[in-house]
Amino acid sequence: MRRRVLMSLVLAGLAGCATPPVAPTRPLLRLPPAALGRSLALQQQLLVHAGGQSRRIEVLLEADDQFVRLVLVNLGQTMARLHWDGRELVQTRVPGWPQAVSGEHVLSDLQLALWPAEAIRGALPADWTLELRDGHQRILRRGEQIAATVDYPAPTRIDLVDRQQGYRIEIESRTLGTAQ
Repeated sequence: MRRRVLMSLVLAGLAGCATPPVAPTRPLLRLPPAALGRSLALQQQLLVHAGGQSRRIEVLLEADDQFVRLVLVNLGQTMARLHWDGRELVQTRVPGWPQAVSGEHVLSDLQLALWPAEAIRGALPADWTLELRDGHQRILRRGEQIAATVDYPAPTRIDLVDRQQGYRIEIESRTLGTAQ
């Protein structure tokens, strides 16, 4: 029995060596709030598609030249809070909130979608590029490989696809304080 277990582990290790390497994940953006160049106060409805499932989350976003604040709400309950001042990312979340939904990734996705392209380009490692297409699409690449795309099909809509992590987020935004 021990021999079978040992042989299984060896075969699994060899199989892992035979598979092509997984592309490295995209760099996590840590842009200062001031790099946004404007203030935002948005209520967003996110439809997240991952692992064959979809989940709707409400996000309240405030950003100015000093802070980015985010509150994630699910079924009327605050699930997570995020506060970024350009130096320290503070996040709190309720017990049971998925670890995969980390403040680091939420902030990075937010910045990839909303921050100016030049600020993003300045923060990317040397082998990464951000391409803009007609003001309606951003393409993040490492070399020739596409890591993520951000599309803007309507003024209040953003679609972000992370090809490496295998998820898609549809974002509908409404400015807080207006009746849009």
